[in-house]
Amino acid sequence: MKPARSKTPARRPIGRPKGSNMMSKDPVQVYCRLRPMQSPTDVSCMRVTSDMTVVITPPESAANFRTITNREIQTTFSHVFMSDVTQREIFKTVALPLVENLIHGKNGLLFTYGVTGSGKTYTMTGEPQDAGIMPRCLDVIFNTIANYQTKKFVFKPDKLNGFDIQSEADAMLDRQHELHAGLSQRARLGKHRKIDSDGESNPTLAHERNESQSVTVEPDNAYAVFITYVEIYNNSVYDLLDEDDIRTKTLQSKIVREDGNKNMYVHAVTEVEVKSAEEAFELFQRGQRKRRVAHTALNAESSRSHSVFTIRLVQAPLDCEGELVMQDKRVVCVSQLSLVDLAGSERTNRTKNTGQRLREAGNINNSLMTLRSCLEILRENQNQGTNKMVPYRDSKLTHLFKNYFDGEGQVRMIVCVNPRADDYDETIQVMKFAEMTQEVHITRSNPVKLDLGFTPGRRQANKIFKEARSKLEREGRPEAADLNIDLGLVYSLGGPFPQFETITSDNDQLIQSLIQYLEQRINKRNILRADLQKKQEDFRRILMGIEQENASLRIEVASLKATNTKQVKQISAFQGHLCEAEKQNDNLRCKLNNANETVRNLQQEVKDRDLALNLREIDNRRAKQRLNTKFKVETEKMSKEMKIQLQQQRELFENKIKENGDRLRLIRHISVDDNGINLAVASSKEQIPELTTRVVNPNRDTPNRDRVSRKDRIPISNPRYRRSQSADRWIDHRSQPLVPIGTVLQPMMQRRRSVTQLTSPKKITDGASRYCLVAQEHDTDGELETILYKGDILPTSGGGAQVIFNDMECLKQSSPKARKRTGPGEEGMDQVDISTLTETKRPRV
Repeated sequence: MKPARSKTPARRPIGRPKGSNMMSKDPVQVYCRLRPMQSPTDVSCMRVTSDMTVVITPPESAANFRTITNREIQTTFSHVFMSDVTQREIFKTVALPLVENLIHGKNGLLFTYGVTGSGKTYTMTGEPQDAGIMPRCLDVIFNTIANYQTKKFVFKPDKLNGFDIQSEADAMLDRQHELHAGLSQRARLGKHRKIDSDGESNPTLAHERNESQSVTVEPDNAYAVFITYVEIYNNSVYDLLDEDDIRTKTLQSKIVREDGNKNMYVHAVTEVEVKSAEEAFELFQRGQRKRRVAHTALNAESSRSHSVFTIRLVQAPLDCEGELVMQDKRVVCVSQLSLVDLAGSERTNRTKNTGQRLREAGNINNSLMTLRSCLEILRENQNQGTNKMVPYRDSKLTHLFKNYFDGEGQVRMIVCVNPRADDYDETIQVMKFAEMTQEVHITRSNPVKLDLGFTPGRRQANKIFKEARSKLEREGRPEAADLNIDLGLVYSLGGPFPQFETITSDNDQLIQSLIQYLEQRINKRNILRADLQKKQEDFRRILMGIEQENASLRIEVASLKATNTKQVKQISAFQGHLCEAEKQNDNLRCKLNNANETVRNLQQEVKDRDLALNLREIDNRRAKQRLNTKFKVETEKMSKEMKIQLQQQRELFENKIKENGDRLRLIRHISVDDNGINLAVASSKEQIPELTTRVVNPNRDTPNRDRVSRKDRIPISNPRYRRSQSADRWIDHRSQPLVPIGTVLQPMMQRRRSVTQLTSPKKITDGASRYCLVAQEHDTDGELETILYKGDILPTSGGGAQVIFNDMECLKQSSPKARKRTGPGEEGMDQVDISTLTETKRPRV
């Protein structure tokens, strides 16, 4: 974190007489708030005598009642709040000055201290209908900087308690990354908002705007608000906003470190940039659900840890034009306000704690005791001039806020007390600690901001300039887009030297403040000197440009004068030519009128001829229609005559076919022997399930068109034909296959001649005696089926050939099916899968 004041060496106490006013110091302001009585039967042991005084009367039930000599104990505070005080009044009195210091670059620390059940958490947080200090602080902060906030990720934490300034392009990339990556995180966070670790509903409370006021702010600065929320539990620091621990709900312990400017901070803590009070309050509620609370005998929801809600305000001046943030880390000013809700101090004999609760109470009391010891030693060093070491490191609570007690901000405390007589023994210890705390003085912080010498009010001036330029552009003046604003710097080294009161010669704080003031003046003088030199160079460059432009304009004017004289002479000549051209124009106008009259006559003649042509076209259409009608009648008449002739020829052909059938039947009877048995057919129909004969006709192109005869119409073969069984030669007739033949099983034929089509009988009778027709088709299961039709080739009496089919083979090839592997022992069985072959044969004839 960049401190509110510049880096200084570690301060060491200086021996000086008591009461010296070497440095400006403020005492720790302690406020007292009385809680209302919970029961009408409760007896109060306190009474308020003024706005700053409370008188405590020991009851008879007190532990040391008999040994108490003073029956009334009077305590004094900065202010005492009665039990009927409003939250708004407490905020205005205690926290509003701290918010103003935060806006002006100063740090602040606010404690709520008291016994368990005294109203500390209510004072700090409040309720939805009556907000406490923390929500009201957020409201005032965002009411103040609402119009001066930067866009997100312009200020980015550097993980070392400081901030870097990003350019607008880098900030836009980070915003887009957050937009894409934040959807899943929001869904996850939404789930955990509804259901807590016990499975019970835990709804989020809506934040209502409680404060509408604002404080003064520097309008030429850009602001951003960052939130951190940690708890100190059993002397360990935990981050309550860590999103990585939402699922497991196991928080990781953090360590407290010191940065380069000697400031204490929690290392690797989640620091979230917020843009509204609602967003900040939502983060607070998210962390509040992780905070340790438990039930005790004195409080149903007792805080078992110290919670620290820190609001960090980052501000940096705008550039000289009042538009963008200065890209210089030295000008960044970081101020923070820490709101601490301390766990309640308690006694074991009243809370009845055991086990884990007893250990928690011991750690709480130890941390509060360390805080008391540190304040006592600070008071002793200040009052008596001693140089005792303050034990900040004995507790994480005091170690984290070491800078505040060393003079890095204003410290205030609200002591919450329960006026019941039963709580007297715990309350009297709280009162004594509060009175002792008021005697501790904290050095007043004077933050020194680097003054760059820019013109005040440049943000508003830039806004007005942009509005005027956009108005000119809307009015149609494009030259307004080239206008630029130059506000420049204010040539002043600042005010007079501050008034310092020096008492001793070893006043380190005074010398350090003077060094800071002089360094600021030197830096500003260097900035003004560089700006003046730049303006001088710009002015010299402008003068040189104007002089060069003036010389070129003189030359241009001389040339223009010569050109003007020449053009005057040309104009005189042109005037003479113009007069002649006007005369010629009049003559041409007369000719044009005559030509227009001729054109009108010709147009009328064209219209008359067009009318005559239209009449002639109408007559032609009528004649054509009459011819079409006559043609249709003649065509129908001829069609009827052709149908009659075709019918007569069909009857004639049928008669001839009938005569040929009679002749064929006569030939069939001749081919049957005396016993009535056909020579080309087998002896029994039961032995021959199916017999087909293909006759090769030389007048046909392909074997697919061969006609298969019936059994009673078998062609006559040559009875003297004898076939040698030892000299069989096959005709392998294959049409176009479905699949490549290399992928299926083929028949074994020793001597064969393959053909794809039969066009003449010679292809069959030429040295061949056996015929095989190969066909492929799909069966009902979609598998490939190859059918072989085999037969004998017999020459016919007429010189042709006939094929008598006497055998058929069906080759079926199915796709392999994968086998399920059942164990390592069967590994070799699944390596090869053999296709199955099914062969079906007809009985051979």
